Amino acid sequence: MCPPQPDQGLPPPLAAVPVPWKSTDPCQGHRESPGPLVETSAGEEAQGQEGPAATQLDVLRLRSSSMEIREKGSEFLKEELHRAQKELKLKDEECERLSKVREQLEQELEELTASLFEEAHKMVREANMKQAASEKQLKEAGGKIDMLQAEVTALKTLVITSTPASPNRELHPQLLSPTKAGPRKGHFRHKSTSSTLCPAVCPAVGHTLTPDREGKEVDTILFAEFQAWREAPTLDKTCPFLERVHREDVGPCLDFTMQELSTLVRAAVEDNTLTIEPVASQTLPAVKVAEVECSSTNTCALSGLTRTCRHRIRLGDSESHYYISPSSRARITAVCNFFTYIRYIQQGLVRQDAEPMFWEIMRLRKEMSLAKLGFFPQEA
Repeated sequence: MCPPQPDQGLPPPLAAVPVPWKSTDPCQGHRESPGPLVETSAGEEAQGQEGPAATQLDVLRLRSSSMEIREKGSEFLKEELHRAQKELKLKDEECERLSKVREQLEQELEELTASLFEEAHKMVREANMKQAASEKQLKEAGGKIDMLQAEVTALKTLVITSTPASPNRELHPQLLSPTKAGPRKGHFRHKSTSSTLCPAVCPAVGHTLTPDREGKEVDTILFAEFQAWREAPTLDKTCPFLERVHREDVGPCLDFTMQELSTLVRAAVEDNTLTIEPVASQTLPAVKVAEVECSSTNTCALSGLTRTCRHRIRLGDSESHYYISPSSRARITAVCNFFTYIRYIQQGLVRQDAEPMFWEIMRLRKEMSLAKLGFFPQEA
């Protein structure tokens, strides 16, 4: 078969082989070019087969181009899908890492918040404990101050009742010592009075009665009442112990002729607001009580009797003074000594067993009884 001769200015026509193109695979048809076409003579085949062969060739070309485009598009889409999957995987990993970072930050934030709250609660708890301790110390200090003030007031009362003319033996025990037992220069003491009353008035400093001269026996009723009061010391007159003392000793001892002033004196003694002062030499203001002239030092404001008054009393913060006789002063002093001692017990200043405290109270009651009966130390 001779090769075709090209026409002038036109490509040589191709002769179509009908059967091989139908059985050939599209990919093979695309990848392999068809073999050399058998061409007839330009004059014979060009006339009868030029139109259908060109059309069939164009269709095959379109099919091969479409399949090629489809394959390339499929490959491109697969590559894009693979690339997108890789990006999604990277983003998932990044999201997972960020999630872990967020969880770690949240955990640290929770721990920090918990530690801050714990620290705040600890500080508040410590502040409350310090405040409670401070309040306790303040309360204890207030109690100590009240105790010291009461002690100072009691000591002041004892000091005021001790004068050069009539010294208080509890504050001046050296006056009872053998070397200093004699009367001082310029002072005179009645021998019978001092020798008779000294054991009764001054047993606290060693002058107690000997067993062969006076015996002692505890009254069970009185001791039971005292023990019940000692469990919870109080100054309330309704308790059996103090009610008995007020009825049997305090009331009769402070029951003077001038009832109005006696009531005021008793209230002042119970409230610890009574002051006893020695009479000064200067002229004092005149004060009348129950129509009895009290400006003179020769009239007792409580008994109304004519006596030499060497002391005067003042009730509370009043500026008025009332002159009292030695007997009245002894009765008031005896009651004041009793109240001072029970106040010491109430404030916890007396560190003794129940029986010594009971006998000291009985001694003070004995002083009140003796003073009520008119026995008192003779003043120099």
